[in-house]
Amino acid sequence: MANSKSKILTRNQWLFVLFIFITLVLSGYYLLYSPNNYHLDEPLVFEIKSGESFQSVTDRLSSLGIVPNKTVFRIAAFVYGAETKIKAARFRIENGLSYLDLLDLLIYGPADYLRSIRVNDGQTIKWLAGKVRRDLRMDSTAFYQKAHDKEFISSLGLNVPSLEGYLFSKSYQIYERSDPEEVLKIFYEALKQFWTDTLQQRADSIKLSMHQVLTLASIIKGETNEIDEMPRISGVYHNRLRKGMKLQADPTVQYLMKDGWKRLTYQDLTIDSPYNTYRYFGLPPAPINNPGANAIMAALYPEKHDYFFFVADGKGRHKFAKNYSEHLRNVREYRKWLSQQK
Repeated sequence: MANSKSKILTRNQWLFVLFIFITLVLSGYYLLYSPNNYHLDEPLVFEIKSGESFQSVTDRLSSLGIVPNKTVFRIAAFVYGAETKIKAARFRIENGLSYLDLLDLLIYGPADYLRSIRVNDGQTIKWLAGKVRRDLRMDSTAFYQKAHDKEFISSLGLNVPSLEGYLFSKSYQIYERSDPEEVLKIFYEALKQFWTDTLQQRADSIKLSMHQVLTLASIIKGETNEIDEMPRISGVYHNRLRKGMKLQADPTVQYLMKDGWKRLTYQDLTIDSPYNTYRYFGLPPAPINNPGANAIMAALYPEKHDYFFFVADGKGRHKFAKNYSEHLRNVREYRKWLSQQK
């Protein structure tokens, strides 16, 4: 009986235990719910990258002064079950958030999430503006205007009328509601990475600037979707340029159509514009779309042949001719095919 009595806490001991317990609870509450203030521009834009560990996120938040005590933050995350719940996104962190408020933001948002978007081969800035509106929730007008902003274009080291032709065709992962400048820089940077010293040397060897290569590539892409045909079509245009002939490329006239592509009339071919290669010699002033890698490589490495003409065959490809009389026969066959479709 004496041993059992000795294990019973006295009233003062119980009060002491209760005091410690209340102190811990109040301290925890204070640490977890008290606002944490930082000394940066508000709200702070913070990105969590895909696959980034919670430890890395914690370290970066701490280095920015958002999380004063990493240990307390990790404890809060453990209790909250947050370590595996945070998502890759771009967050706007308001000043004065507690640890738990911050964790709630990182788990449930609101935030701008990474979205997939593709610049398609031959897509124009006008059409791309509609795509960034749908896929990235971006102001399409602001995007279009920025792609034609001379000051912004100059900041990229370019002296061109617009970024048409300079937005590389590939798939991207980009945050929703990103600034047009940021997105355009991403698209252009991809072209810079593609355009290696080897390609520049090749362009120099055929006496074309990068701008001219992109312009020719955009016409090639405007003519065909068939990758294996691109070098042959490129060869036709190289032959015509070398001979001093007009390119007479339909896509350059289509580029001038306000309502989009259509079957061209003879009247359309008389439009007075430097982009109309039926009226003006040489390449147009700038690209007419954003060509992909295949069209660019075709412009740089044309097929060597004696063709100077080509026309659609009605099956998605083209028939090529070495002289005008042969070309006229191909044209008659195409028109016959068209009449049969009616």
